[in-house]
Amino acid sequence: MEKALITSILLLSHMLVFGQEKLIKDLDHDGIKDTVYLSRKELTIVCQLSSQKFAKIQSQPIGNLSDNSGINATKNGFEFFNDWMRAGFKTQFRYNKNTKKVQMIGIGRYSFGGATHDGSGESSVNLLTHDYLGDWNYFNTSANNGEGRLVKIPTIRAKMKFKAINLETYSESIYSDYEDKCTKLYEKHQNGRSL
Repeated sequence: MEKALITSILLLSHMLVFGQEKLIKDLDHDGIKDTVYLSRKELTIVCQLSSQKFAKIQSQPIGNLSDNSGINATKNGFEFFNDWMRAGFKTQFRYNKNTKKVQMIGIGRYSFGGATHDGSGESSVNLLTHDYLGDWNYFNTSANNGEGRLVKIPTIRAKMKFKAINLETYSESIYSDYEDKCTKLYEKHQNGRSL
């Protein structure tokens, strides 16, 4: 009995810490619960809205889906997260009552960098306002009498535009595009540093 209780507590805490693969929540604000889940078989995010008679709305395949990925509830919708060993990202979605689609409204990423934490940090962009914020670090090899040290780049604030992205058009290429734009901003601000 005691083992079963401990196992149940550990399983529950694992689900709370790492998110879930299925979320039941009223996303389209009609008073009826909707469903969002990860289909590991099809490698897609699937949403079923009551206002659309629970028809499957799904993302494009996400080929780099990790074992540490899932769905979490947010205040106005849900987020999909995909975490690897030293990096990961989150994308936020909410129902757009005007278009009647599940729209991506934000994306963020983080990285622990390499062994010296060079390139570590995090960033996000609000797709509704196009506001990008990035807090990144670089390893300055010439600092600290040649022993090097990790240096924080001043917070990067920029505008970053994406076309409207709905769940049906969401794919891993969205994240790759974001990572490329984010890396360019990081390199620009890192190269502008004073040593």
